[in-house]
Amino acid sequence: MEGNTTTEKIDLSVIIPVYNGAYTISRLVESVVDVLTDISYEIILVNDGSSDDSESVCEELAFYNFKIKFISLRKNFGEHNAVLCGLNATQGQYSVIIDDDFQNPPSEIRKLYTHIVSGGYDVVYSKYEVKKHGFFRNLGSKFHNWMATYILDKPSGLYLSSFKILKRELVDEVVRYTGPYPYVDGLILQSTNNIGVSIVQHQKRESGKSNYTLRKLISLYLNMFINHSLKPIRIFMLLGIIFFLLGVISTIVVFTDYVINHTVHSSWVYFSLLLETMSGLQLLFIGIVGEYMIKRITAVGGYPQFVIKSMVVAQKKRKVQAKEYSAHDQ
Repeated sequence: MEGNTTTEKIDLSVIIPVYNGAYTISRLVESVVDVLTDISYEIILVNDGSSDDSESVCEELAFYNFKIKFISLRKNFGEHNAVLCGLNATQGQYSVIIDDDFQNPPSEIRKLYTHIVSGGYDVVYSKYEVKKHGFFRNLGSKFHNWMATYILDKPSGLYLSSFKILKRELVDEVVRYTGPYPYVDGLILQSTNNIGVSIVQHQKRESGKSNYTLRKLISLYLNMFINHSLKPIRIFMLLGIIFFLLGVISTIVVFTDYVINHTVHSSWVYFSLLLETMSGLQLLFIGIVGEYMIKRITAVGGYPQFVIKSMVVAQKKRKVQAKEYSAHDQ
């Protein structure tokens, strides 16, 4: 990916994945610039296939500020793919990720930056004093964190917020992943245990509603569940052993009852129970093996994490059309 050719050392890269954020992105960028007056920084905007005017708004922002790099993707690849695209373009010693909806005040960026520098952490996650999400979003967050705790061995007290800051060395490790289904927090947790937490403010969403539909949430959970952990297959192996042992024990009990008490049981009842149990188990195995196969086949097949439609590069402020780039080109 074409980078910034300036010789200035960049302390902080600010990555903003943009999806239908035309209403808020200009004010968000302005606020970020105001906050980072005494820090050497760059801002990387990644338009994730927005259906509104986000692309043109971001292009204009990048043309008038040499510290802003704008990358527009050809379609909606998903937030984690867009974030990984942004991480690939960073040059800062630290990289902070912030959403485009103003729920995380830009002023809190300094708090994360100060915390990671003073604490020597590889990554610092934000933790909200009071969350301004709705009931169902909060419920979904609790479920998400519960799953991550068990599947990814996440520390139980750690909240996997999208608002976080990473050290350069950790960014370099995370972007080594070239598969088409990245889960950024999973990649972080696989790479380090040196994790900090900073308490920050959380605001109500300024416009629109969450872009995480039920379909996207299910896709995210499946990605976490299958693509970043071996525990699912081990769970089903354990279930298979349990069901097999129960079947053997049931057979012994029925046979013993027949030999000792001459009790004749209805074969249809036991056959139905056995058929139902084994059919359900087979369906679960087929589903989980199918998911693993699909993920592996698409990864081997070279499906890109993202494809860049155009860029506004900082050094000459020109638009680069049809820049076909994916993580596999590195």
